[in-house]
Amino acid sequence: MTSPAIQGTPVDALHPLTADELAHACGVRIDWVVELVEVGIIESQVPSRVPTQWRFHGVDLQRALAAARLERDFGTNLDAAALIIDLQYEVRRLKTVLLVRGLGREL
Repeated sequence: MTSPAIQGTPVDALHPLTADELAHACGVRIDWVVELVEVGIIESQVPSRVPTQWRFHGVDLQRALAAARLERDFGTNLDAAALIIDLQYEVRRLKTVLLVRGLGREL
């Protein structure tokens, strides 16, 4: 019995995602990626007004997937999703600071 092959694309500083690849990874149209950039959920590493020239890193993929889940699961609009994602990041950051200083409990 053979296993299906799993193909992957590395996403790092040397291999950023194009806007089309990001849209494909999230199962959405490129217009949705443009909206994410407009509301500040993700930010292209290549400044340009042309989406085909945009490049994104792994953190942008994580944020885009989080926005997609919020939209799908809770009917959240992208402005609210941006706020939620930023607050989640800040909570994780603050918990890490507390742990490093020995003031927090294990997460």
